[in-house]
Amino acid sequence: MTKEKVVLAYSGGLDTSCILKWLIDKNYDVVAFIADVGQEEDFEAAKAKALGIGASKVYIEDLKKEFVEQYIFQALKANTLYEGKYLLGTSLARPLIAKAQIEVAKKENADYVAHGATGKGNDQVRFELAYMTLMPSVKIISPWKTPEFLAQFKGRTDMINYSKAKGIPIKSTVEKPYSMDDNLMHISYEAGQLEDPKFEPNQDMFLKTVSPQNAPDKETKIVIEFKTGVPIKVTNLTENKTVTGSLEVFQYLNELGSKNGIGRIDLVENRFVGMKSRGVYETPGGTILLKAHLDIEGITLDREVCHLKDMLMPKVAELIYYGFWFSPEMEFLMAAINKSQEHVEGKVYLSLYKGNVNVTGRESPKTLYNMDIASMDKLGNYDQTDAKGFIKLNALRLKLGALRK
Repeated sequence: MTKEKVVLAYSGGLDTSCILKWLIDKNYDVVAFIADVGQEEDFEAAKAKALGIGASKVYIEDLKKEFVEQYIFQALKANTLYEGKYLLGTSLARPLIAKAQIEVAKKENADYVAHGATGKGNDQVRFELAYMTLMPSVKIISPWKTPEFLAQFKGRTDMINYSKAKGIPIKSTVEKPYSMDDNLMHISYEAGQLEDPKFEPNQDMFLKTVSPQNAPDKETKIVIEFKTGVPIKVTNLTENKTVTGSLEVFQYLNELGSKNGIGRIDLVENRFVGMKSRGVYETPGGTILLKAHLDIEGITLDREVCHLKDMLMPKVAELIYYGFWFSPEMEFLMAAINKSQEHVEGKVYLSLYKGNVNVTGRESPKTLYNMDIASMDKLGNYDQTDAKGFIKLNALRLKLGALRK
């Protein structure tokens, strides 16, 4: 009898290793899919582990450049911050991982895909909305929402015992104090000790940045050059070093941000499923880029376009966070965002120092800033007497409203 084939999003960790074996025990032909989105991982070891458990095949896809160019930079163009705080590192990676997983499923002629996201979080929604949009006929196995699986696994202890019984190698039998998700954009920490919102994380938890207190006592001065809203070059003025290339620029900004203690944030956010969740994030390069991009827009973007973008941003961020990356509304909004970036070009000068990103200057060949008009010392091509009528017309409705009272 031919086994039904399923492509599993596999990380090599405890959860997905148990799920891999569980699917095999249920008589599926399991293809493991590993996405390289910049996480610190021994991919060959993870591949060997999956094959040892019983996967029929393992795919390892390097998605880092696509992640930067098509997801991180696209979100940067919109200046996206979920609830005004979160730079959406995990949220941006999930649709890309799901897209690549579906491509493997199609290549393998697999009718099923599976993931290890829990039934309480956002990732289940992000994965499954993407699966169903990109392959409408797909059948999804979500073990953490399957009664049979939930009856067998109440938590980590059950999984550890299962791993021992099935001969699955595991690194540790001790409960981790928190859960982490790592990629090129950020690393997140949640659950465990962090579920107490007043608990202060230990400094040894942080993996991507030094603490601002321990960052160098000397500032690092850099220049980021933008073209159509995306960074194309970064120059370290302090060390006389220049980096180009999308992936290389982002990786270098991560390095600079890490050294200078930039990008740490601790917050309580609203999950799509309705509950509040406490998360701690490190997003070094993304934090620097957001500050720089906002600034270059200040000198190149039309006022009304800028204000409309500010209105659209929370919706774009919400769609990304909720998992609607491939939705028609996102396509519609991103068309507007991309149009807005046509003249967002120039250089932003920044100082990085002990957790802070300070803009010190900017210049652009597409600038809308006119020094003669803006100057307090020159009239320029501006008639100040025009302001009298301008103010009168704007005050008309206010006067009528006051008279009515």
